[in-house]
Amino acid sequence: MTQRVPPSLPPALPPAANPLDAPSLKRRMACWLYEGMLLFGVVFIAGYLFGTLSQTRHALDNRPGLQAFLFLILGIYFTWFWHRSQTLAMKTWHVKVVSAQGLPLSQSRALLRYLLSWMWFLPPLLLTIPLGLPTGSIGLLSFVWVLIWALLSRFHPQRQFWHDAWAGTRLVSAK
Repeated sequence: MTQRVPPSLPPALPPAANPLDAPSLKRRMACWLYEGMLLFGVVFIAGYLFGTLSQTRHALDNRPGLQAFLFLILGIYFTWFWHRSQTLAMKTWHVKVVSAQGLPLSQSRALLRYLLSWMWFLPPLLLTIPLGLPTGSIGLLSFVWVLIWALLSRFHPQRQFWHDAWAGTRLVSAK
């Protein structure tokens, strides 16, 4: 008598990853650094345009106007690209920004995210005003704050950055 062996079950598949899970912090920070390098060109061209249009002859002349202009240009840049889900750096690192429900961002939600994303820089910059710190100390303080702000995402239930949670957005993998 031959014994019948039951067909073996297929190997267990790993549980499907949630499409709304955050990319790793390492990948998000690599994207953040690459975005900073790309923004160098945006800021350079915008600064040149401002200087040309305003006939500014010295870098310190009309400084508040230049800062306001750059704030506006960066707001347009990020709002435009986030409304379409990705900047060039985000495409490179396969990261998308979506609403908390996983839908594309509206222009107003992208603008809110832009305003709240200044949490990366505003706290250390505001600290420098009353303390009157030298440039090197401002850089160190900013670096430490960026590190702290990035690590605080570990305390969010979905590992999102806090400014994303407050804006009703999230970063997800685009693969």
